[in-house]
Amino acid sequence: MHYEYKTRGVCSSKILFDVEDNIVSNVRFIGGCNGNGQGISRLAEGMPVDEVIARLKGVKCGMKSTSCPDQLATALIEATQK
Repeated sequence: MHYEYKTRGVCSSKILFDVEDNIVSNVRFIGGCNGNGQGISRLAEGMPVDEVIARLKGVKCGMKSTSCPDQLATALIEATQK
């Protein structure tokens, strides 16, 4: 299933991704640092949802209370609770 998540507190404005049979794919960050977005996307590709959440939840960017990786984890939590 395809999801779109509006980010909060980070440079990217939204995250697009798919979850099929509990596997994450097609992650795209809109806005923000293109290189970091691509890196996170490639690392998450093909991973189980719970593993991506476990690895990325709580990652902070500088003095912010969140980050793009943390926002992906939050997006996956919300998507799987629906």
